[in-house]
Amino acid sequence: MRFFFDDRQTLHAPERELHNGEFVPYAENVERPRSIVAALADWQPVRDFGMAPLAAVHDADYLAFLERAYDGWLAAGRTGDAIGYSFPVVRRRALSFRRIDAEIGAYSFDASTPIAAGTWQSAYWSAQCALTALDGLKAGDRHSFALCRPPGHHAGRDYMGGYCYLNNAAIAARQAQALGLGPVAILDVDYHHGNGTQDIFYDDPDIFFASIHADPVTDYPFYWGHADERGEVAGEGATLNLPLPRGTDAASYRPALDAALGAIADRDARCLIVSFGADTFSGDPISSFKLERADYGDMARAIAGLGLPTLVVMEGGYAVGDLGGNVAAFLTGFD
Repeated sequence: MRFFFDDRQTLHAPERELHNGEFVPYAENVERPRSIVAALADWQPVRDFGMAPLAAVHDADYLAFLERAYDGWLAAGRTGDAIGYSFPVVRRRALSFRRIDAEIGAYSFDASTPIAAGTWQSAYWSAQCALTALDGLKAGDRHSFALCRPPGHHAGRDYMGGYCYLNNAAIAARQAQALGLGPVAILDVDYHHGNGTQDIFYDDPDIFFASIHADPVTDYPFYWGHADERGEVAGEGATLNLPLPRGTDAASYRPALDAALGAIADRDARCLIVSFGADTFSGDPISSFKLERADYGDMARAIAGLGLPTLVVMEGGYAVGDLGGNVAAFLTGFD
């Protein structure tokens, strides 16, 4: 397995986020990728595939907003990180906005996803990281790992949230289709539901999305990820949600994993993208599953048992001291 990362992905460095009614230090900080880089060796460089693969997933207006948002924040006389405070309950949008605050609210669904000076650059290179790792699969690699940071699975076509700005897994999946690597399946094993990925492909019969995550009745992102969400129109049946209760350990997790892998096999997928979050770890500070380090190798071996070319895209995981070791344990399972 080859590993891909670009140091420009550390330029994104907000100071704080709004969490549970308080401003707290930003959890998706630069120490996360650094801990993973330190745990693995032989990192490969990231190439630039340009804007076209991003525009194949995200709306043009949203991409333009992300690129200029921080400059607009400064031009409005603000300092620090750009954070919204007003969000449309129904996502209606005027033809133009006169304040950056309105744009931030219109293009986001929470106040935990600030835009800082380096956010666009890091998000851009995070997407390019996923595309470079995917290109390795096209060239014949069996497995590859994209250390995507910021993560991406909460970002929709035209919105950010959950520390996510560009949906790296979705961008890679759409590119895999374009390269003739499909049918494509996405398996999301982050603690939190990948609502952005689900939204992007909810009516698409050609991309199968399966997610194992904390029950949204109790956990973020709350409004997506229920078991009865199965896709719509032509995409009905191409979404599988497997919500689990807080406190889930490896023994309780495995039946859901087997169900997801069985569904992927039934779809005759030829390429697999794994949105991997290590926030299912028992020591994660913002999550409540009980997986241990050894469980990650078992999970990876089960996934590898599908026999598919597999791109692993990094999502969450906030126990920084354990993160590198947990990611390494997962990736080793593919060997």
